[in-house]
Amino acid sequence: MVNHKLIKLEPSLYLVATPLGSARDITLRALDILASADILAAEDTRTARKLLDIHGVSLDGRRIIAYHDHSNASDRRRVLKHIEEGRSVAYISEAGTPLIADPGYQLVRDARQAAIKVLTAPGPSACIAALTVAGLPTDQFHFAGFLPAQQTARQKDLIELMLLHATLVLYESPKRLNALLADIESIGGSVRKVAVCRELTKKFEDVQIGSVSNLRAFYDAKPAKGEIVVLIAAGENTKVGESDLKAALLSAMSTLRVKDAADTVAGAYGLPRREIYQMALQLQGAQKTD
Repeated sequence: MVNHKLIKLEPSLYLVATPLGSARDITLRALDILASADILAAEDTRTARKLLDIHGVSLDGRRIIAYHDHSNASDRRRVLKHIEEGRSVAYISEAGTPLIADPGYQLVRDARQAAIKVLTAPGPSACIAALTVAGLPTDQFHFAGFLPAQQTARQKDLIELMLLHATLVLYESPKRLNALLADIESIGGSVRKVAVCRELTKKFEDVQIGSVSNLRAFYDAKPAKGEIVVLIAAGENTKVGESDLKAALLSAMSTLRVKDAADTVAGAYGLPRREIYQMALQLQGAQKTD
């Protein structure tokens, strides 16, 4: 059964959200736009064709233009030229909402600079889907997408991000999940609450919630697979004693340089970096004399 209808679209760039997993999560308006646009552009043309086939949307001789992370300024120019010549263009990323940890920002930026109208057909987003099922506070949240793969750079980003009084939302590869959880524990402590949302809307959807130390143990025993969203609860404003600080520093110094370890602990507890660095130097000196 075909659930779309042909509609008259103005010459504009339409950003169309597509399902994360379940094909039926697409909106009726999104199907109308995909059926009616003069030109279709997609991050992955094969995924786009499969989605159109599932919903009975015929190309009727229309082209699907590839536009992805490796597309350049001339590629964007070709897409936007169609709109300037009076055609409508619908853009979809591989899954979810374009621009949200997906390609599209530079295309929209160039469209705005060229005074081209940009419209949205909103829908699925892994960030919002995870927030709704994880059970962590949603009154304030910060989406940071993918953090750096390199450990030192990732830890430096986490130090700043985990000071925010908001739920932190990250995307992560299953191959790096355990390393990310280890960094979260090192920076925020073993009891920091975390949710790992995996394969949202798909057959093997799974959400694990608990302390970061418990989740580390869980995924050490059962390595994760699939698409992953990690949510980190905001830290609580609790007083920390000197012995706790020293223990945290010694733990961080076992894998990091003294300065980086001091930055990590200071950031985690919201304390002056200079004071924590001096404490770290004293601990380092004591270790050398033992």
